[in-house]
Amino acid sequence: MLSTGRALALSCHPGPVVAVTTLTLALAVTAGHGGGRCLLLTAAVLTGQLSVGWCNDAYDARRDIVNGRGDKPVAVGTIGQRTVWRAAFGALALCVPLSVACGALAGTAHLIAVAAAWAYNLWLKATPLSWLPYAIGFAGLPTLVSLSLPGSPWPAWWAVTGGALLGVGAHLADVLPDIRGDVATGVRGLPHRLGATGSRLLLPVPLVAASVVLTLGPQGPAGAGAVLVPLAAGAIAVGSLLLGRRREKAPFVGAVAVAALDVGLLMAHGTGFA
Repeated sequence: MLSTGRALALSCHPGPVVAVTTLTLALAVTAGHGGGRCLLLTAAVLTGQLSVGWCNDAYDARRDIVNGRGDKPVAVGTIGQRTVWRAAFGALALCVPLSVACGALAGTAHLIAVAAAWAYNLWLKATPLSWLPYAIGFAGLPTLVSLSLPGSPWPAWWAVTGGALLGVGAHLADVLPDIRGDVATGVRGLPHRLGATGSRLLLPVPLVAASVVLTLGPQGPAGAGAVLVPLAAGAIAVGSLLLGRRREKAPFVGAVAVAALDVGLLMAHGTGFA
């Protein structure tokens, strides 16, 4: 039997929580924030991500039980659904003041992203607009970091656009392994309507597009190394699709690799995205 703490840790979707929180910290450092502000931004995003992850597991408990999800503590009965709901609302209660402390505009932008993620869990996940909360959430990261700088500068268009495209790709990659089980329990988001094959074919498009935007968007000539990134992203995407005929997880692995290139591009610009 898992302890309550460990069960909560497994219920929060630890992979995405760690990835998004680490990305926020990296963006804050490259943008030039001081140590205290970096910690504040990271704490705001961490609590927001925890609230979203716990909300997702608590709300989807019935579907997870039907689908026999042995990796979900609520579904296998190692923690109660009510306990996870309490954790979700507790994390949300911490997220609000932490976000506001980042600045009025920055806090508002972040809370809009968190609200969009909750809307995904409770409603939009099963609609054709299932991609929208992911786009808002990933676009919100450079927005939060930029608006928290002195003078609250708005982020560059290419940083927001690249983040949004990265979010759409993340949505497709996140849903792809669970399409069959989701459809069986009535979920009909965009990837489910496209089907597994359609989602695999679409998956590289927003990620490669993000590479192009993040390479060509910033002012000034792009370096030779940066220009190679979209080409590498395209090659990885095509290669993973071809391998997907033999290895089902190849498109997902390829998407993760392209997303890593996109994140590297975003971070490489440092303060340039503000």
